[in-house]
Amino acid sequence: MPCKRLTYSGPKDWPAIQEWLDKRKDPDTNVDGIVRDILENVRENGDKALAEYTAKFDCADFAPNMIRVPQDAIDRALTEVPESDVEILREAIENIRAFHINQREKSWWTTSPDGTVLGQMVTPVERVGLYVPGGQGGETPLISSLIMNAVPAQVAGVESIAMTSPPRKDGTLNPHILATAALLGITEVHLCGSAWAIGALAYGTETIAPCDVIAGPGNIFVATAKTQLIGQVGIDMVAGPSEIAILADDSATPGWLAADMLSQAEHDPLAASILVTDSSELAEATCAELKRQTAELPRGEIAAKSLEDWGATIVVDTIDTGADLINKLAPEHLELSLADPWAKLGKIRHAGAIFMGHHSPEPVGDYFAGPNHVLPTLRTVRFSSALSVQTFCKKSSVVAASAEYVARHGDKIARLARLEGLEAHARSVECRNK
Repeated sequence: MPCKRLTYSGPKDWPAIQEWLDKRKDPDTNVDGIVRDILENVRENGDKALAEYTAKFDCADFAPNMIRVPQDAIDRALTEVPESDVEILREAIENIRAFHINQREKSWWTTSPDGTVLGQMVTPVERVGLYVPGGQGGETPLISSLIMNAVPAQVAGVESIAMTSPPRKDGTLNPHILATAALLGITEVHLCGSAWAIGALAYGTETIAPCDVIAGPGNIFVATAKTQLIGQVGIDMVAGPSEIAILADDSATPGWLAADMLSQAEHDPLAASILVTDSSELAEATCAELKRQTAELPRGEIAAKSLEDWGATIVVDTIDTGADLINKLAPEHLELSLADPWAKLGKIRHAGAIFMGHHSPEPVGDYFAGPNHVLPTLRTVRFSSALSVQTFCKKSSVVAASAEYVARHGDKIARLARLEGLEAHARSVECRNK
């Protein structure tokens, strides 16, 4: 299970690294037509299409009347999971909610002496659809995905939230998913998955009302469906495979670094795990730990493939050179495993989430601390941000001009309109000054 061993001394070494990592971006266009047909079928046939797809792929006896999960099943789930799990979920939700409350934006207004008022009004979208992947037939419930998508929508003030997730073979959802929905106060839970679930949330069916924004991770069919619906609904983002970069000096512990790299490598064979360090000894020791720890993992085969194709230790001359490389990598997750991480934080410009010091492994943020774990991947963090309260809000500009304002500036506005050949625009202002 070798991972690449590279060196980086400056910008001249970047093109080769970029060429290697950019191969992860290759889209699977083979599913485009399939997804387009699925979306059209859902738009035309509603619940009938959802039931047919779900019966074919998830639950053989599925029927349209099974799409909506009864409220008593959601409530009952709280008694079907260990109370200790419920308490952990409740605490995680509280932490994540507290963090996102700080993201709220306020409407604002300015006034002029002539009475003109200008401002910006922030309002939540009316309805949000959340997609929760099935997780190996329901056996690995992706509860963190539900929490991370639901909480910022709720903090934004969204009043109507629908959730969809593919059923297990017996037509139920894992009780941990339902218990999490109950703790979040989500009462609208639907059984459907993949691209047909995304179509239902976008177009609506007899059972599922259409949504304004759709959020939540998924496979290539889910991602493609969201991409095809851009412009018709809002989406969170089209996320690629997970990735982590670690900038470490000789104060770091090789076993900890290897564990952190593997926390991403076990996700997906396309996940990228990269250690950047100014210590060749640390790089060697971490490689040895990767080999040892991978052999002990239940998902070791996936992790080994990920490390072989997209893992690397990159040795740099200095930590500052390493920070330059980190900004070029623009990783989803970045760990600063340094003796003094705060001294280097100001050098980081491009990273989705930054984990400071030796006791802040990435899973702390994935599940519990509070920041959102839905992050841009594939270097898109250069221009985009984590899922947030703002994802579920929209902003309206407000203009309340006074008569004095129009009298003073009307001729200027009319002139600008005529420069663009828009005579009616000009007259719309001028008629108020006659």
